[in-house]
Amino acid sequence: MGKQQDKQQDKQLKQFKEKVIKAPTLFQALLPVIAMIVFLSLGYVLFELPPEPLIILSAIVAGIIAIMLGHSYNDIMGSISDKIAKTMPAILILITVGFMIGAWMVGGTIPMMIYYGLQIINPQFLIITAFLVTAIVSICTGTSWGSAGTIGVAFMGVAAGMDANMAAVAGAVVAGAYFGDKLSPLSDTTNIASLATGVNLYEHIGHLLYTTIPSFIVAGIVYVITGLNSSSAGEIPEKVGTILSTLDSVFSWNWLLILPVLIVLYGSLTKKPTVPVMLISSFVAMANGLIFQDFTLNNVVTATVSGFNLSMVNAAGFDLATIIPDIPRLLERGGMNSMMGTLLICFSAITFAGTISVTKSLDLIINKLMRLVHSTGSMILTTIVIGLSMIGITSNGQISILMPGEMLREAYIRRGLHPKNLSRTIEDSATIIEPILPWTAAGAYMAGTLGVATLDYLPWAVLCWTGIIFATIWGFTGFGIAKLTPEQQQEMLKEFDTEPKPAQ
Repeated sequence: MGKQQDKQQDKQLKQFKEKVIKAPTLFQALLPVIAMIVFLSLGYVLFELPPEPLIILSAIVAGIIAIMLGHSYNDIMGSISDKIAKTMPAILILITVGFMIGAWMVGGTIPMMIYYGLQIINPQFLIITAFLVTAIVSICTGTSWGSAGTIGVAFMGVAAGMDANMAAVAGAVVAGAYFGDKLSPLSDTTNIASLATGVNLYEHIGHLLYTTIPSFIVAGIVYVITGLNSSSAGEIPEKVGTILSTLDSVFSWNWLLILPVLIVLYGSLTKKPTVPVMLISSFVAMANGLIFQDFTLNNVVTATVSGFNLSMVNAAGFDLATIIPDIPRLLERGGMNSMMGTLLICFSAITFAGTISVTKSLDLIINKLMRLVHSTGSMILTTIVIGLSMIGITSNGQISILMPGEMLREAYIRRGLHPKNLSRTIEDSATIIEPILPWTAAGAYMAGTLGVATLDYLPWAVLCWTGIIFATIWGFTGFGIAKLTPEQQQEMLKEFDTEPKPAQ
């Protein structure tokens, strides 16, 4: 009898708790988002504070509002745990990416691409060459900053020696670097966009081609025409020759070094599981490091964890004390530890998203936004505006991808649009816009690294701003817009525990 009364009391208590949970007002729903914008604008942009604690502060604001509305601490933690569980596959991919970059470095795969890429420089086609080679390196490494800070710096030296158009070359380098950052399976932003929208990585990359390839072609045409009309024909600077000779002394070249890249390309084309493909590629690269590069097993394994380091080199005639500063910047990278910063931002953003989702605040905000959406085109345009606003205000590419992805995914599914349309559009409006805004970290980095002001190279970074043009056109014409079948829509909506609505 006593047990029955206890159960009845527990049931009544649960019902009471459910009754006192209140829906947020629009102000309460917006307050955590406003707090995040203020914290990041003041702390991250003005005072250069790290973004992670600022996002956590925003999550605290969201948590206070959730508790005021009647939700418990366990409710909040449960929501955060659910979101972490859903994003764990993408998190594993990010860690594997760091592992693979370290393996490709120690195995000689990335150095060989840099080595042969530098050798194809032609003074008459310097701008287009800078664009293409930087794009190739960026695709292979997955890092726009690393590509611009290494190959990009080398091309700027070439441009200076030839008295070429420095702004044009810098714009081509930035465009090429972000072409790879956008399409490479090794890129953190590409993986984050896939993570935030719940889209398979390779499916996301394939869908990006609809806007990226036209932008790539337009940029290429501009660079070729500019190069043909240029009279630059100077000599290649000595620095490039020094880089080539140093690479030659550190690594042994063999065409089998390209095999890890072919494995990843094959896996991408055939849509094989991402992590196994990357691991196989990494193990092949590690074997190359042992067999062809004569590194020790300890060095090879350390490179996959902490990144490649020139102190590992024991080649005859190589003197670490005499190398130019560009060499360490070019080679010392990779390793799983290199991804920890990105993962920390992801976990912080997931904590914020999980906390704010408890109150259904995002649903309220999205419902208000969706009143402005009357077509697929206006949906794409709204996404672009949100993406541009986020990157312009927060100055952080990862946050500008994670938040719109989290906020808009359900809205896309309800309209019968595949989430890969969302993942593509937030990349078009955030990832490649970041380096052409002077106040962002990427804009400041590119300007400082390449020695050209952001606003000077902005017109020449053609690929970075034409993406949103093509995204808008495709949205209103329907070209390259993936629709969900009723079965796919119903299956995806199970995640939100609601009945599916017909596609509009």
